[in-house]
Amino acid sequence: MRFVVVTGMSGSGKSTALRMLEDAGFYCVDNLPVSLIEKFVELIAAPGGEVTKVALGLDVRADQAFDGAQKVLEKLRDNGYTFEILFMEANNRTLLKRYKETRRVHPLSPNGRIEDGITKEREILDNIRRKSDYVIDTSNLLTRELKEELERIFLQNEEYNNLMVTVLSFGFKYGIPADADLVFDVRFLPNPFYIDELKHQTGNDKEVQDYVMAFPEAHVFIEKLADMVEFLIPNYIKEGKYQLVIGIGCTGGKHRSVTLANKLFERMKGHTQHKSRYGIKIAHRDVGQGV
Repeated sequence: MRFVVVTGMSGSGKSTALRMLEDAGFYCVDNLPVSLIEKFVELIAAPGGEVTKVALGLDVRADQAFDGAQKVLEKLRDNGYTFEILFMEANNRTLLKRYKETRRVHPLSPNGRIEDGITKEREILDNIRRKSDYVIDTSNLLTRELKEELERIFLQNEEYNNLMVTVLSFGFKYGIPADADLVFDVRFLPNPFYIDELKHQTGNDKEVQDYVMAFPEAHVFIEKLADMVEFLIPNYIKEGKYQLVIGIGCTGGKHRSVTLANKLFERMKGHTQHKSRYGIKIAHRDVGQGV
């Protein structure tokens, strides 16, 4: 039997993850009282049971101590039960935005500031986060991308290293992305903006891509960048990094940066080992600016 414990920050997507696991054939139970967890596991793990995949949702509630749930999990492991822990994460800014959009109150701060509840919850969950088998940061993930990550882990059974790589194009005139870990300037290439028939197109269009990639320097850049990134990723994984944003910038973020970001994304996504080493997505921050 495969047993997955789904936990993490309130507002990070735990309920969404549970629904996706349910669609994937898992028997899902959410918000089970701590006092019933041990008995529940004993029942589903009993010989002859029909359930082969189970997901249990655990979250922080104001009316019960979360350390009680952690002690139960430790006891289950000591008694020979095996399970995996999926921790759903998001940065404070994203969590605050989600709470405000849904007008929900934080379970640990029902009458106070949402920020205080988030801070308190992060402290409470720090221990189980460090012990988790998988950590998924949903700050910049689309629902479709979260589904792909869960399928990769729990359906395709591929090795997962908790690293999500985002290849991000941007325009320097709009500022360097605050969350970029690596930033590369591709303004050394001729600008398609000054070609009348390309000016109003973007690096998502074949004509612009053909123009940019016609320069040998563009191919050399991609080769050298891909080589460096492939060297860095295993070392980032070793250090426990779970999010890597690679920023590629040009003047306006529409032509050169978009083209080369697409090319790097295609190169990394096509790498024979990427699926078992890291997740990858692409985003074009400024491609719609000034439209």
